[in-house]
Amino acid sequence: MSYDGLFTHAMVQELQAKLVEGRVMKISQPYPNEVILTIRSQRKNYPLLLSANPSYARAQITAIPYTNPPVPTNFTMMLRKYLEGARLVAIEQLECDRVINFAFSNRNELGDKLPLLLSIEIMGRHSNVILINQAENKIIDTIKHVGLDQNRYRTLLPGSTYRLPPKQAKQNPLTASPADFEQLVAAYPNREVLAKELQANFQGLALDSALYLADYFHQTGVSAANLAALWAKLAQPTPSLLTEPKLNFSAFDYPSATASTRFESLSELLDEFYGTKATRDRVKQQGARLILVVKNNYKKNKKKLGKLKRELVATENADDYRLKGELLTTYLYQVEPKQKTVTLPNYYANEQPVTISLKPQLSPAQNAQSYFKRYTKLKNAVGYINEQISLTEQELAYLDSIQAQIELAEPKDLPDIALELESGGYLKKPKQKAKRKPKLSQPAKFKASDGSEILVGKNNLQNDRLSLKTAAKNYWWLHVKDIPGSHVIIANPHPSEETLLEAANLAAYYSKAQGSANVAVDYVQVKHLRKPNGAKPGFVIYEGQQTLFVTPDKELVTRLKAE
Repeated sequence: MSYDGLFTHAMVQELQAKLVEGRVMKISQPYPNEVILTIRSQRKNYPLLLSANPSYARAQITAIPYTNPPVPTNFTMMLRKYLEGARLVAIEQLECDRVINFAFSNRNELGDKLPLLLSIEIMGRHSNVILINQAENKIIDTIKHVGLDQNRYRTLLPGSTYRLPPKQAKQNPLTASPADFEQLVAAYPNREVLAKELQANFQGLALDSALYLADYFHQTGVSAANLAALWAKLAQPTPSLLTEPKLNFSAFDYPSATASTRFESLSELLDEFYGTKATRDRVKQQGARLILVVKNNYKKNKKKLGKLKRELVATENADDYRLKGELLTTYLYQVEPKQKTVTLPNYYANEQPVTISLKPQLSPAQNAQSYFKRYTKLKNAVGYINEQISLTEQELAYLDSIQAQIELAEPKDLPDIALELESGGYLKKPKQKAKRKPKLSQPAKFKASDGSEILVGKNNLQNDRLSLKTAAKNYWWLHVKDIPGSHVIIANPHPSEETLLEAANLAAYYSKAQGSANVAVDYVQVKHLRKPNGAKPGFVIYEGQQTLFVTPDKELVTRLKAE
């Protein structure tokens, strides 16, 4: 089920049960298109997420932690001015559309009541969050400003008169009579055709919801009782994460064969479904500069490595140049001036003839010296080229590790990665008036089944500090074998076998092998780690290791973090 009108209806009922009569305690805007209102209701704080993200627009209560930007946006300041301390008096859906209106009651500077409406429109790239003065029907501010040049019908700018979204000429399925559905069911016995007709005639139905209704009506028929039972499922939904025919979510009770996981609430379901996707999207947006720098440097070094290897292959012909120089020197009397080629017997190979190219502008002796010089140059280049190949391969491995870290990063991890790239000269350091040492974020913390603390570095600077400075020498260190990934520390000199396996699972999960099976993970005590002089951040060498084989398990990682 998509976040369509029916899912919106179910979500509104969930939010009504938890939030109505609550008060707004805190407002933040962690990302450009998303705001979070922390509402105190029923002696609990509920973070209400209103997202106008073009790909993941939604309204829900979220348990995913967010980091606030140091400077609040203008929209955040406007929300705080009008809504902090306000009471949430109602939550309503606009018919069966993807529009949710949150009605608040607050007081202005004179102490008079001020009715306010915070409306979220979940409409793909047109999604928006709008703060409205209900008494005057004026827009106070919006998370996305829409001027006349973008939409002539509907201007969404501060001070504009608020207009509802354009209404579709379709019926509200939640208020339609059984007869309205019965006509379509009788006329279209085919499941897919009926679903299309339901979409064409009724408001707020995505294709997957329309297919569900088509199946329901074909199985049970259409009657007032059946229709009431159908809508009752939205009042008491069964939040399910579906795996067939593709990964999706639903408020309806689909057959258990297609549901991989069930959740206590629709909000928990959306956290699971959108959490990773939205995080990856934010990382791509906020880390675009880092991704581009790493990609360009990787491409440049890959090209350099290819050139070096071609030059190394060329050095294999060095002896051929020496041979030709020796033959020219030996048979110099047989070489005529201004010749372009000469064929001479090779006394190293039973007098087999060898054709030698010559430069006409050079004398025979100079041509011989030219071949000796080329031979000497190539022989001297072998050591240098091998050294450069080694350095370039190390550089590629380092950039590969940075790429893996960005892929696994959360938005809060990006500043550390940017700092590392600045230190390495890949990024220009920003100009600062006062020099202040940047504060690094802390490694992720997990708790093993036996209570041992497990620490996971999320970037190379964290990895270095964790493994080489903060970890005790008798703690245990883990890392995937020969693949970029996080350093993992078990803060226990004598971990159980189960703890070792759990830590190995974390090392595999937070690595480039996250989607692989049977991942090799090395483990060794910290005292056996060593960092070579001049090595890149995050690079260590070790000896005396043992190896475990695990398959990354997201559910285990979530459980260890929760514990």
